[in-house]
Amino acid sequence: MRMPLRDRIALATALPAPLVVALALAPFRTHMTSANLALILVVVVVAVASLGSRAAGVLAALSAAAWFDFFLTRPYQHFTISHGDDITTTLLLLAVGVAVSQLAAHARTLKLVTVTDAAHLARIHETASLVQGGGSPYAVVDQVRQQLVEILGVRACRFEHGTLLGRHPRLEQDGSITVGRAHWDLDKDGWPGEEIELRSSVGGRYVGRFMLQPEPGTAVPSLQTRMVAVSLADQVAGALDTAGPVLDR
Repeated sequence: MRMPLRDRIALATALPAPLVVALALAPFRTHMTSANLALILVVVVVAVASLGSRAAGVLAALSAAAWFDFFLTRPYQHFTISHGDDITTTLLLLAVGVAVSQLAAHARTLKLVTVTDAAHLARIHETASLVQGGGSPYAVVDQVRQQLVEILGVRACRFEHGTLLGRHPRLEQDGSITVGRAHWDLDKDGWPGEEIELRSSVGGRYVGRFMLQPEPGTAVPSLQTRMVAVSLADQVAGALDTAGPVLDR
């Protein structure tokens, strides 16, 4: 799975960014306290951590502590520290930098989850409104098919009406994948290398299925996203059960 661009940028800058800032601060090291110099480097760590991953933040914290020691504490340009207070400041810089990077990465994750939740709820509400408003079953099928392509990141998706269901890998109601009777490890193996069946059911009865065609090598969506896909497919079943048969699409 390819790393997002912002994470790659953060990792690329995690080591050199504190170095550049420490070099810029070197002319002022005799006019500023060690604590103030360390705080400036903490800001750099926070910037890297909020841009990228937790790993980038930790690397930036290690880099900041090392260059603070090398350029901003006596004896200068040596990885040694002569004053006890400077040792304490360096250790605190490292500890605070790592802690802040963890918090920044966690905040980024929470923001992503919140945005994703809102988008998923909007899709479910949109489809439910179409069904409850007596929309054409064709329209419901087409809308959900497009939504499944978007949220699951699959290459293509088609709907087959009917109860004669084949033996394809199946996206289950709990968001897991089964191949035959065996559980498929999505985290380890990614998508199965063939079409995946997502059944539409209402009241325990299957009325059709969506056939998903994953793009080889793409990331597997989260369990939450897969559960949303199941919910959308079941809304199609409700629309078909109310409106009657629809031709295979």
